[in-house]
Amino acid sequence: MDNFLFRALVASAGLWLAEAWLDGISFDSAAWLLASAIVLGVINGFIRPLLMILTLPFTIVTLGLFVLVLNGAMLALAAWLLPGFHVTGFWSAFWGALIVSIVSGIGSWVFGPKGGIEVKVIRRD
Repeated sequence: MDNFLFRALVASAGLWLAEAWLDGISFDSAAWLLASAIVLGVINGFIRPLLMILTLPFTIVTLGLFVLVLNGAMLALAAWLLPGFHVTGFWSAFWGALIVSIVSGIGSWVFGPKGGIEVKVIRRD
């Protein structure tokens, strides 16, 4: 559960940056920002894997670029489900999902896949 909450905080940072950088994404309050990150995490955990399997031929034909469209669709779905989260169009969802993905990737790189700071000790015997 701690890992999910940590990832939700990282995703909310990505959503906050997307709101700051893009005109087409907005939140009514900070509570809606956090709720959007949680809903986006649930959508990415349950619906996105199913859609990844169903759209695998498109992903293969486009050499993986269709995954970016799918990520934008998941962001738009989260905005559709939450009344305090607004995405105006496809391109706003596309670029917003790209920003959230980059921030989440950097968060995983810095804090590790388990959501904590990992210390690696290398011993030479």
